[in-house]
Amino acid sequence: MRKALYAFAIALLSVSTTSAQQPTTDNPPTVAQTQFFAELGGPGVLFSANIDRRFAKSHLGWGGRVGLGFVSGDYEYDNANGYYYRQRSVFTLPLQVNYIFGKANSPHTFEVGAGATILGKKIDVFDLYNAGGSSVLGTASFMYRRQPADGGFAWRIGFTPFVSDGFIQPSGGVSVGYSF
Repeated sequence: MRKALYAFAIALLSVSTTSAQQPTTDNPPTVAQTQFFAELGGPGVLFSANIDRRFAKSHLGWGGRVGLGFVSGDYEYDNANGYYYRQRSVFTLPLQVNYIFGKANSPHTFEVGAGATILGKKIDVFDLYNAGGSSVLGTASFMYRRQPADGGFAWRIGFTPFVSDGFIQPSGGVSVGYSF
């Protein structure tokens, strides 16, 4: 009796496994809404690792990104003989909301975004140092983005200016990553 139950269970599993492998037209195509990428320049200032996610089930439209970066710059300190500058390395935290324009099935898209980059400590980046200012830089992004709609290798390149204390510092960025 036990052998018959085992044989029945194995037969049932093999039939259900076989039927699960049949192609169906009911499954929607996979849409890559998330992208992980490494960026040189851009809102992370020098180098950053980022994740970007769309808010809807599409590779286009509204989304956001968050990252963790690294940059070196000068900082001012005061001692008994006056003010001096030293080199300091700090972490950066780029945060942005962005919108991706493009055609539904095309990998060629354009990204427009705005946000802020938080510096771990106050340093002089792009000569935007202000002793009374903050360690937050405003950011924008205007980037061409090659991202397949169904996922895979992706890259971006574009203009990413910084804004601080009323000054705009032109900058650029390039990134490579993977969409899934």
